[in-house]
Parts: sequence; structure tokens; C-alpha cells
Amino acid sequence: MSEELINVLYTYKNAFASDDEPLGAIKGHGVDINLNIDRPYTPVLRRPAYPASPRAREALEKHIQELIQLCLLKKVGHNEGVEVKTPVNIAWHNDKSRIIGDFRELNTYTVPDRYPIPRIKETLTQLSKSKYITSIDVLKDFHQNVLTPKTKKLLRIITQCGISEYLRMPFGIKNAPSHYQRMLNTIFPTE
Repeated sequence: MSEELINVLYTYKNAFASDDEPLGAIKGHGVDINLNIDRPYTPVLRRPAYPASPRAREALEKHIQELIQLCLLKKVGHNEGVEVKTPVNIAWHNDKSRIIGDFRELNTYTVPDRYPIPRIKETLTQLSKSKYITSIDVLKDFHQNVLTPKTKKLLRIITQCGISEYLRMPFGIKNAPSHYQRMLNTIFPTE
């Protein structure tokens, strides 16, 4: 890495997450899920937790605690009038686990956000004459998007550990890519 790049990264180190710093939040872009109110959704979206093996249950508990520590999730009491609760599961790849919310039912009731997503071919064509190309990955990018209070109530998950509520945008919700692209276009305008 060039010394010039290192200096730029050091100058803007507050823009980067690390193990010592909490995950950032994108301000002014609250994620809002709009449901089709012509269809009654509440009874359908009150689903029980999926059965889990002891290994999966242990992994779920670990992930839930990690998300709570990162302030991406909070525990919700059973008496808080939970209208929507989505079961979650654990996916394994190369002996590593990740938590997956089953938002398929919620997504069927969500009004589509048809914000345009760039096509990879067009992006590569735009970059084809560039002399230098670099990329910096955004740590837990979707999780840096804060949810509106209404949407938090729709993104409650249930496991054998209880009910939790997402405070930030999770993967798997219908309009997450559109919302994220809109936010990127606001931060990095093309005109």
C-alpha cells in the first residue's frame, strides 16, 4: 500500500469500523418498510421459532448476543404486544455459521421499492478506461442503516432464546438493496 493511501486512510480513520470502535450508522436515511394495508398480515406473520439442534441453538445464541453488543438488535419482552415475529435459522459454510431471518412472508406483504440498481456490465464499462481501480468493502453495510420505529416492530425475530428486534437493516428484506443504493447515490452523487 502506498504511503499516500495510508495517510488518507489515517486522516479519515473515524470513517472506518474496527474491533475497538462500534459500528457506524448512516444518518438521515431511516429504512421504512411499507406494507400493503389492503391485505391482513398480522396473523400470518406470528410464526413460532424453528426447531434447532444443540449446535445450531448455541450458534444462534452467540449471534444474537453479538448483534445485541453491536447495538443491531435488542431483546423484546413477550408482553410487548408483538404483532410480527419472524423465525431465524443458521446457515453453515466452511464450518462458519451466520444467522438468517426468514422474511419471505413479510416480503410478500411489502410494497416494492423500484429504485434502480446499477447493472454490473454498465459499471464495468464505465471503469474500462480507468488507469487505477480500487475498492474498499463496507463492514456490515446493510447493518449501518437505521430502521424507523414502525419498521423495527416489523423486523422482530424469534428463536428458542426469545424475541428480539432489529434496530438496523438486516439482510433478506425485500427493499434492502433499493434502499442501500438510494443511500449510496445520496452520498456519492454522479452529477
